[in-house]
Amino acid sequence: MRALVYDCSAGISGDMNLAALIDLGADRENLERELSKLHVHGEWKLECRRAQQHGIQGTRIDVLTEEEGHSDCSHAHHHRTMADIRTLIETSALSNTVKRTALSIFTLLAEAEARVHGTAPEEVHFHEVGAVDSIIDITGAAICLEMLRVDAVFTGPVELGSGTVTCQHGTMPVPAPATALLAKHFRATLNGTAHEATTPT
Repeated sequence: MRALVYDCSAGISGDMNLAALIDLGADRENLERELSKLHVHGEWKLECRRAQQHGIQGTRIDVLTEEEGHSDCSHAHHHRTMADIRTLIETSALSNTVKRTALSIFTLLAEAEARVHGTAPEEVHFHEVGAVDSIIDITGAAICLEMLRVDAVFTGPVELGSGTVTCQHGTMPVPAPATALLAKHFRATLNGTAHEATTPT
């Protein structure tokens, strides 16, 4: 069995995860070829480069999109429902394994968001999560897991952070409501840093 073990003592986000998987050996060119099968509206590309954080070298990834003009820091997000995302993934030419993994991740997110907003999972309107960058992050992770032939994933405690975060619905305490619900599925820690350390993706 090939197991992937995460150290999330400093938190985790969609782009951090994707960068780590590429750093681990997932082929970037193959990843981009597979992601092109999604037929996401608009032009996008992965900007992948070496970077340092606190003296430790690793890979940094930004998803650059035509709609947003630059990286995923932009707030010019398109809103998509879970039904939209399901159709986008199911009608793509991605492998069945990648489709199942990506949809299982989005389903967990939709269920958490539905509980927060009092609606049905398929009717959830994703904002930050529904943006092109997050679709690429999540589907890209599913592709990388298949490329790396990962059989199981384990993690130690996940640091959530502290303070507040500004999102589509205003200023929220950390962890944001959806993240707090998702954290019921794993061991988590708080207050290890004065910002949002872990995002829903």
